[in-house]
Amino acid sequence: MPAIGLDAEWVAGNKVALVQLAVKGHCVLLRLHGLEEGASLPPSLLLLLEERNFPVAELKLLASARSAGSTQQWNGRTITLEEVNAAAFEGVDLVLASAGGSVSRQWRDAITAAGAVMVDNSSAFRMEEGVPLVVPEVNPDAALAHNGVIANPNCTTILLTLALAPLAARRPMRRVVVSTYQSASGAGARAMEELKTLSQTVLDGGTPQGEVLPYSLAFNLFLHNSPLQANSYCEEEMKMVNETRKIMDLPDLRFTATCVRVPVLRAHSEAVNIEFEQPFPVDEARALLSAAPGVELIEDPATNRFPMPTDVTGRDPVAVGRIRQDISDPNALELWLCGDQIRKGAALNAVQIAELLLPS
Repeated sequence: MPAIGLDAEWVAGNKVALVQLAVKGHCVLLRLHGLEEGASLPPSLLLLLEERNFPVAELKLLASARSAGSTQQWNGRTITLEEVNAAAFEGVDLVLASAGGSVSRQWRDAITAAGAVMVDNSSAFRMEEGVPLVVPEVNPDAALAHNGVIANPNCTTILLTLALAPLAARRPMRRVVVSTYQSASGAGARAMEELKTLSQTVLDGGTPQGEVLPYSLAFNLFLHNSPLQANSYCEEEMKMVNETRKIMDLPDLRFTATCVRVPVLRAHSEAVNIEFEQPFPVDEARALLSAAPGVELIEDPATNRFPMPTDVTGRDPVAVGRIRQDISDPNALELWLCGDQIRKGAALNAVQIAELLLPS
């Protein structure tokens, strides 16, 4: 199947955006601009396509004029980046796009006019009517109802819905309250490097000054720095509210979120309270989650051992644990989860959506 995709990647010390095109087995990558050397981003779209044996016979790399001519190694091949243009999308079936909302909007018409399906990892189209917002383990059928564009949800929303879906399928949910603990990697590789550098600054007795992030994350945390909305919720929090409702087809679900940036290099965590229409036995919830696709149960009360970011870093499953009865509400459960937002929270989910579109 022809396909395209965009993703943040680091090539020869430079940040790139991948526009993957599997065009009758061909793939295209778009590189946007260069960044400083010395940083590295963990495996992303290209590696996942290789790991999952996605059907790609040829990888074509597209770039801005600034980056054209550079080379990229992939699957044992050396590929030269070429300057992007609308003609590159002709004959393409699938586009995986993660270069940011403005780039996705710029190329949307050219992609769909060429007859391709665009799987977009930015927030550009997530809440657009007629654009499916898909987590393959939760609402795979929605992907088949597309009109040329399928949106990949926000990372925290993806991780959360994997835990909510198996429970909501058994008993209706009335309300969800979630607090997120989001790592530096959610702000990119430069934020990860800044956390390392500023942590050493603090240990050396200096005063850390954030540049990539608005405040130093070293031995510190702060509320998510996305713009505040008119209702006093930040943009990240409202993404979780609106996207969860859309993915789970629960437009009236009562939902509130507080998002926090924490001094963890990689992988997000979430504390979740779920109120149901009726009591939900803990053992039943635990059994459902342990059998749910994409979920890994980590619970050892005897040693007080539950999911941690290090359990999921570089891995695909969302780890869930600390499942317990809410002592303040007989109809509510509490749980804790951790997930690698670079893999399942972004690139893996996009590739899984693409896999839904492959001929059976």
